[in-house]
Amino acid sequence: MQRLFDTISLGKLRLKNRIVMPPMATNKATSDGEVTESQIKHYAERAKGVGLIIAEHSYVTLSGKLSPNQMGIYEDKLIAGLSKLAKAVHRHRTPIAVQINHAGARAMASVIGAQPLGPSPVLVFQETPKELSIEEIDEVVEAFGQAARRAVEAGFDAVEVHGAHGFLLNQFLSPLTNKRGDEYGGSFEKRARLPIRVFKRVRKEVGHDFPLLYRLGADDFREGGLSLNETKIFAGLLVDAGVDAIDVSAGIGGSNPPGLSGQGSLFYLAEGIKKVVDVPVVGVGGVTEAEFADEAVREGKVDLVAVGRALLADPEWAMKAVKTLKRK
Repeated sequence: MQRLFDTISLGKLRLKNRIVMPPMATNKATSDGEVTESQIKHYAERAKGVGLIIAEHSYVTLSGKLSPNQMGIYEDKLIAGLSKLAKAVHRHRTPIAVQINHAGARAMASVIGAQPLGPSPVLVFQETPKELSIEEIDEVVEAFGQAARRAVEAGFDAVEVHGAHGFLLNQFLSPLTNKRGDEYGGSFEKRARLPIRVFKRVRKEVGHDFPLLYRLGADDFREGGLSLNETKIFAGLLVDAGVDAIDVSAGIGGSNPPGLSGQGSLFYLAEGIKKVVDVPVVGVGGVTEAEFADEAVREGKVDLVAVGRALLADPEWAMKAVKTLKRK
């Protein structure tokens, strides 16, 4: 029987326990996306005791920027700051991943200085996006690959590709936002083409043994959107493409869908994905109590537990949790 404080491997990466600090935007970067000392302090303070930190979503190209002070990974000039961040976390003997992302239609003209880009020109978020051309899709794929290269050069231990919360890869997979009639839209297989192509490009860039995670929006929580039945199939495609772990959250409806609350509110989605894959699955959803997280691991519902707001409130939550559980 596994416990929250037991070790686990994500590919070649061995974690000291199963507590994950999930990616949570700090909005502490500069306007150019450069890492700041405030960000470094934020992550270093929370590195004590956790098994893995996943640094906040970082935009892979300027058109994919969500907010004015979002962390970036779109140019080589950013590598130095990203490296300082990774080293600060490593001082606590904790591995750190970085999440790479493109906001797609969730971006705003006021931030990127242009019309947002998306799979199709449908109004689902704040602004109607411009439909990505095939050439622009190719550029996005390459941007993800280069972002992954920068992550490796900066010294991160893993990369997470963001395919949830209504961002670009989620937009392509969801029938709510993807109304295309070409090879990237229509059937489930065609809607899955870009996310899988991006993941494979990232895998090619970092090599076969570098740990890669995928944040999966397992349910859009909107009528006519993605459901767990489809995302189970997509999870299998990720495994075939070489994913090392799947971080299961929600989709178009965001990380806090209406009608769901309490600890482990999205764990049932992780359970569903876990039944069809043979790689570790991360469960998310308002976890605040170590005993609850430990029980979920012991019962085999999830392999790792993301603890977000509790770590924001108490940077030493993980250390206290492990000590508490080991005494019992």
